[in-house]
Amino acid sequence: MKNALIKTLASVVCLLTLATSAFAHHSFRAQYDSEKPVTLKGYVTKIEWFNPHVYFYLDVENPETGKVENWGVEMGPPHMLQNRGWKKNSMAIGDEMLVEATRARDGSTTANARSVQIVATGEVLGAASSEQQTLTGGAPADNGDAP
Repeated sequence: MKNALIKTLASVVCLLTLATSAFAHHSFRAQYDSEKPVTLKGYVTKIEWFNPHVYFYLDVENPETGKVENWGVEMGPPHMLQNRGWKKNSMAIGDEMLVEATRARDGSTTANARSVQIVATGEVLGAASSEQQTLTGGAPADNGDAP
């Protein structure tokens, strides 16, 4: 009886863990609007090279207001970026970047990168993200999130 209870509790904990992980990953379409492309040119202020997605942040001057806004830019997971030529140190704080992206549905200063160009070198790297247009030099990833 005691063993059956322990096995049942262990099974419940495993199922809850799996469900939480699946729920945490978002759909591209739920967060971003592919009808709202945005081009961002600015300077890197922060880099988060972690699973499940790499994020970096740019200070970008708003052309309408002249004020500097800090944009959060989502890319794919580290392993997909590495497959596209990225290294953890491909960009550094202070680098100027030109980003083609898709804006968040909520209108915030958040975007999902399609391509990222290092302005100083002109090198363009794929963003390995969820939208089909995000990969340069390769077939789009089929992860179920693409429109």
